[in-house]
Amino acid sequence: MTKRSVSWRLVTCLSSSHKLSLNVLCLVVTLFLLLQLWSFHITLQPILLPPSLLTYLNHEQQQQPEVSHNETAYLVEKLRESVTFLPLKDLRFSNKPLEGHTWFMSSLYDNQTKGEVQYQEFPSESSKGRLLCLKGFDKHDGSWNYYALAWPQALPINASLKKGLTFVSYNHYDYGNMWHGLSAMVPFVAWSLRNQCEKPQRWVLYHWGELRFNMGDWLKEIITATYGQEPDILHFVDENTPICFEKAVVMRHNEGGMSRERRIEVFDLIRCKARNYCNISSFETSRPKIGMTLLMRTGPRSFKNVSAVADVFRRECKRVEGCEVKVSYSNNLTFCEQVELMRNTDVLVSPHGAQLTNLVLMDRNSSVMEFYPKGWLKLAGVGQFVYQWGANWSGMRHEGSWRDPYGEACQFPDTDRRCMSVYKNGKIGHNETYFGDWARSVLERVRNMKDVVERNQGYDSLNRCMC
Repeated sequence: MTKRSVSWRLVTCLSSSHKLSLNVLCLVVTLFLLLQLWSFHITLQPILLPPSLLTYLNHEQQQQPEVSHNETAYLVEKLRESVTFLPLKDLRFSNKPLEGHTWFMSSLYDNQTKGEVQYQEFPSESSKGRLLCLKGFDKHDGSWNYYALAWPQALPINASLKKGLTFVSYNHYDYGNMWHGLSAMVPFVAWSLRNQCEKPQRWVLYHWGELRFNMGDWLKEIITATYGQEPDILHFVDENTPICFEKAVVMRHNEGGMSRERRIEVFDLIRCKARNYCNISSFETSRPKIGMTLLMRTGPRSFKNVSAVADVFRRECKRVEGCEVKVSYSNNLTFCEQVELMRNTDVLVSPHGAQLTNLVLMDRNSSVMEFYPKGWLKLAGVGQFVYQWGANWSGMRHEGSWRDPYGEACQFPDTDRRCMSVYKNGKIGHNETYFGDWARSVLERVRNMKDVVERNQGYDSLNRCMC
């Protein structure tokens, strides 16, 4: 049957039938016949691909499994070889190490939400799924230690992979000093609070990109109390063997960027964890109504006459019902003894120094009175205010400072920076009248506050730790 005969039958059918149903049936049959003819015509046409292309496609189809495997292995090896290690300490920014994204891992930028800690996390969307790898074990020059990012399937040659979470800390100061060490730890606790209280399996410590393998005992106890396990500090033993991390969080700005509310939340957790760790009850009946602690130093920045200073504060404390004074030296106390002492302290009296870091272990709204030797205000820089900041960040009241106007003479004008070497470790005198008036004012304010707290909610509103 030809196309012409089919067309003729269609016309005949439509013209000769007078009923609609017959017309529809006739149309369907005709279309079916046309489609059959068209399909048969197409199948008879030859495939017009060039013979050389057909040969290539047939070959690729037969070899596809082996070719795919070889190509994958080749690409993975190229990715492995392309991992580029950069110096942890970027000397281009040595004149401004704390500005911007710092000289530590300078090619990478931090993640930050307003009011939250600044951090880097690997793997993450910003790292495009790549892991952090570190190399080198130099303790004196951070430019000889290195970092790189690598895909999990293409880690650097000879690299080892550390499972679990690793905290990588950059500290511009050190981990031995109580305050500087705590400042480096605080952002990690903030990160944990925002991430289901996740705990690290290990720590990597850097100072200016230089590896550190130890931290002060007080800081180690704080970390142990907070995370329920002693910090495992990673040691690098081979400068040519990279170590990559299944998950890593990097901090390099300490508490920078955190809001006061977030800082208070972190210190609430640290305080609560420390008390639980030391098995210290918040409602122990032996607690004084108002506890005043003179936390003293020996050597640099100590009082010249400790007895005379203590007598002033004892005299003023006796004027207030329920007030008790303790004179203590932090270097004679264990960590848990310091925690208990601070739990019983409403007014902390202490010279400027690392021992003041214990203020974060007091209850919120406790008071701090700080003392300086001669010359610090003009020459010591902003670092002299860290405990004022610390009191504010942890929910305490910094009641001001007393600065000794007398001290060792300097051969240069008082504004000359060379005089700081004379004043830095000076000892502190006392002013009986000023100290008495100051103590009386602070104790009166504390007594009024304690009366309100006692009526409304008791001594301590922290009963449970957030993690």
